[in-house]
Amino acid sequence: MRLHRNLVFAVIDGLHLIFNENEYADKVVEKLLKRDKRWGSRDRGFIAETTYDIVRWKRLYSEIAEVKAPLTRPNLFRIFAVWAVLRGIALPDWKQIEPTPSRRIKGKFDELSKIRKYRESIPDWLDELGSEALGEQLWTKEIAALNQQAPVILRANRLKTTKEQLSAFLETEQIATTTIKGYPDALQLKERSNVFITDAFKNGHFEVQDASSQLVAPFLEVMPGQRVVDACAGAGGKTLHLAALMENKGQLIALDIYANKLKELKRRARRNSAHNIETRVITSNKIIKKLYGSADRVLIDAPCTGLGVLRRNPDAKWKLNPEFLQRVTKTQQEILKTYSKMVKPGGKLVYATCSILPQENMDQVNIFLASEEGKDFELEKDRNIYASKSGFDGFFMARLVRK
Repeated sequence: MRLHRNLVFAVIDGLHLIFNENEYADKVVEKLLKRDKRWGSRDRGFIAETTYDIVRWKRLYSEIAEVKAPLTRPNLFRIFAVWAVLRGIALPDWKQIEPTPSRRIKGKFDELSKIRKYRESIPDWLDELGSEALGEQLWTKEIAALNQQAPVILRANRLKTTKEQLSAFLETEQIATTTIKGYPDALQLKERSNVFITDAFKNGHFEVQDASSQLVAPFLEVMPGQRVVDACAGAGGKTLHLAALMENKGQLIALDIYANKLKELKRRARRNSAHNIETRVITSNKIIKKLYGSADRVLIDAPCTGLGVLRRNPDAKWKLNPEFLQRVTKTQQEILKTYSKMVKPGGKLVYATCSILPQENMDQVNIFLASEEGKDFELEKDRNIYASKSGFDGFFMARLVRK
């Protein structure tokens, strides 16, 4: 593989923004890919995959390169050189790249790979937390699984097509897919491809959504004609799935504190032909109070650490800290206690997170059930999904019934 200067420099620029300016990796990569219209799919693939790869293994590569924060441009080039050597890529004779002792790099890699926090490239505090929360054996397997590149999973939009029809249609656009047992609407791409430029996507026949995430909406057990509230809707991945399961019948209220996310949801809903969605921005508690005791179903897809989706957001490892975990667990409890009041007697509530930590999951449900606000609820079913067991994102969901 021959390295091209403009592509490598784009990667270095991106790493600077992610590591030093604290920008989000997905937004940075999105910007980088718009830099030069002449770049083909292979060039764009190199930039995206190399950037994510180095973000994912930042601690390991930094240790091997013997560099510490703040990561200056020379430091970033040293990290890049480690990445290239470990992949057997010949380093070019550029002034930015110092002569690199390949054997020393490989030797250090073998040495550090015996220690989990270096091998899996995670901060000390996170390694200790995961080990304590899940136990040594499960944590070792789970963090290894969360460092694998995530597959591309599509969810067929039942309002417009079937899984079988979608697969056949994508085949005509040279995109091969396979079904996944136990996931009724999911198709997995056999090879990574830019599905967003397909006619099938433009016509709203599918959304990109991980297989584990696709389990949440069915877990709520919605039916056509019900009043359903998606209380933390965001840009609406699960809202759109709920609309399809409701067959566009009934009322689906999407709430969020961010107006821009709900605006994006409206745009996606039009493309999906999901007509029963109504968006409401939470500007005050009055918005929630108006819905007290009125919903057949409420979904709380709560804000969380996102530890279950590290494969997609590897930069989260470097943005998270113990203080954030304390803050987010407090927020989760407040949301549960307040938003649960929207469920009417006999109705159901699903509390879900894309985390694998008991502190954010079953612990929160138990605290809620023991509280004044939770005394009228009982746990019907809960489920932990681990990447090491499912092959997909880590998730948690619990279904509660209001007596």
